Amino acid sequence: MGDWRERISIDPNVCHGAPCIKGTRIMVWVILSCLANGDSIEDILSAYPNLTREDVHAALAYAAELARERNAIRRFDSHPDTGNACWSA
Repeated sequence: MGDWRERISIDPNVCHGAPCIKGTRIMVWVILSCLANGDSIEDILSAYPNLTREDVHAALAYAAELARERNAIRRFDSHPDTGNACWSA
């Protein structure tokens, strides 16, 4: 799988800036919701014939990167005693 940026776009003029599969109005959250609800990749491809397996993988890679970034931000916190920024475990 290549970089998710090759398959996902964020354009304020398309779906109000929600991340979408390039060339479609299929939002990443729709794909992720389908997977979370137990749909297989084949189910998603049947429901959205203009998607590819690589598009679904890109949606997962995008979500993984967001989770990684959020975790990094959450761990970077100020020290309770000094107020200095520090990484917490």
